[in-house]
Amino acid sequence: MREAAAAPVPEGRRSAQILRHGSLEVRWYAPRGSDPQTPHERDELYVVASGRAEFVRGSERAAVGAGDVLFVPARMEHRFEDMSADFGTWVMFYGPAGGERDTPFAGR
Repeated sequence: MREAAAAPVPEGRRSAQILRHGSLEVRWYAPRGSDPQTPHERDELYVVASGRAEFVRGSERAAVGAGDVLFVPARMEHRFEDMSADFGTWVMFYGPAGGERDTPFAGR
């Protein structure tokens, strides 16, 4: 996690890319002060690595902390608020633009 937190954030981005393979992109995201992100074109999975925050997804709001896993479908409004000074999260983007449509494991 220390190496990820020290990775450079490219100009125009808010997170550092750590790994890319196929459609999977793993990034380190540690917003300070405010989280100005806008909806993304692909599905996302967050794994909170450190600290605490309030997570807003659509009309939902939840307190989150280290170890929590959060899913955000493509194009959904979301953000972190009231982050602690040590807040950091892994974010994984995957799948096609517009998000995945089928759910092969539903109903099993």
